[in-house]
Amino acid sequence: VAAQKCRKRKLNAILNLEEDVCNLQTQKESLKKEHSQCSRSINQIKQKLNNLYHDIFSRLRDDQGRPVNPRQYVIHCSSNGSVFIIPKHLAKSEQKQDNRREQKQK
Repeated sequence: VAAQKCRKRKLNAILNLEEDVCNLQTQKESLKKEHSQCSRSINQIKQKLNNLYHDIFSRLRDDQGRPVNPRQYVIHCSSNGSVFIIPKHLAKSEQKQDNRREQKQK
């Protein structure tokens, strides 16, 4: 009787594990689909942002009326919602400072 109960517990454990594996495979497939959708959304947003970036720079002019070179300037958005056009070398140094602040907060 003890051996029979032991075999039954073992079979139940195996069945439960097989069910868990099946559920996890279903969850994995669902997560893969979600990941794929998120990747597509991110790519669409990147494309829209890139188009917006090019549109903004195509309309910008310096003090002499010449087009602003997007290779020399970047669009910078501050935390308060202000938007600036700043030289790339300044943006890189500011980004380094922001990274240092974030590391100190951690």
